Amino acid sequence: MKLIDVPKAFATDEMCLAYLEAKRWPHGVRCPVCGAKEVSTINRKSKSKNVRAQLYQCLEKTCKSQFSATSGTIFHDSHLGLGKWFMAIALMIDAKKGMSALQLQRHLGINYRTAWYLAHRIREAMNEPDGLKLTGTVEIDETYLGGKHRGHKGKLKSKDVVLGIRQRGGPLKLVQIVDNKAGTLYDAVAKHVGTDAKHIVTDDAGAYNFRLTQFRNIPHSKIRHSRKEYVKGEVHTNTVESAFSLLKRAVIGTYHQLSIKHLQRYLNEFSYRFNRREALDMFEQTVSRMAGIGAMPYSKLVEQNAFTPFVRP
Repeated sequence: MKLIDVPKAFATDEMCLAYLEAKRWPHGVRCPVCGAKEVSTINRKSKSKNVRAQLYQCLEKTCKSQFSATSGTIFHDSHLGLGKWFMAIALMIDAKKGMSALQLQRHLGINYRTAWYLAHRIREAMNEPDGLKLTGTVEIDETYLGGKHRGHKGKLKSKDVVLGIRQRGGPLKLVQIVDNKAGTLYDAVAKHVGTDAKHIVTDDAGAYNFRLTQFRNIPHSKIRHSRKEYVKGEVHTNTVESAFSLLKRAVIGTYHQLSIKHLQRYLNEFSYRFNRREALDMFEQTVSRMAGIGAMPYSKLVEQNAFTPFVRP
């Protein structure tokens, strides 16, 4: 699905519903409440823009629920037409450096709050499930996002730490962490790197010491940035640093600033798009994911610590 194809493919609400239905129930419609396959179709015409044109009635005697393709999904109870939802998805996955809420506001002709809420609900589908472990040759490095600060001393008062873990020739994982201490770094690495990795490459920061950890038997090479050394044969962190470069361009040129509360959500979006940059079905993947996750109320999104992985000391 290319951006230019979206207006034609989803010109009506019925076309949008049919597409979403096929992604949600590839093997036939099922009741989202009881899972029954026996359902009947209710077609209706309404003047209200907030009522779906097509409903289903569950025929299970103990259920009898009415539902649509959006029921129980992140699209549920949205006042925004599915056509605009799909256009927003296409815009966000096509934007190499991300798409700000202000840009979505202008492109879709909606207000800023709606655009911001819409973007975060799409990001909810871009969170990779836990359990994915990186293997092979794994590069690990950290970068810092936030306000202006000169030098390293005291920079954590104005900047947030992002740990980058990238498997050469494979996926990227960006993780928001509370600080750059050895224990914090190790916990994040242990969560995302498999013990069957072949080689770990980092810079020469003292915090990267795996001798007494579960990675002690994995070869660990350090490139000495402190001595202006950046490549030594196969020992370098250039591939993860190239991802950092793109991320920082996105922050500076697209978002301008990111709140710590939602930083991990932006990192998830960036990793998701980066890891699928050559996939031809990224739009289809994203819609399928959104059809499989529950609603996200606005009140939850704006809670103080709803999505922050830690509380800033």
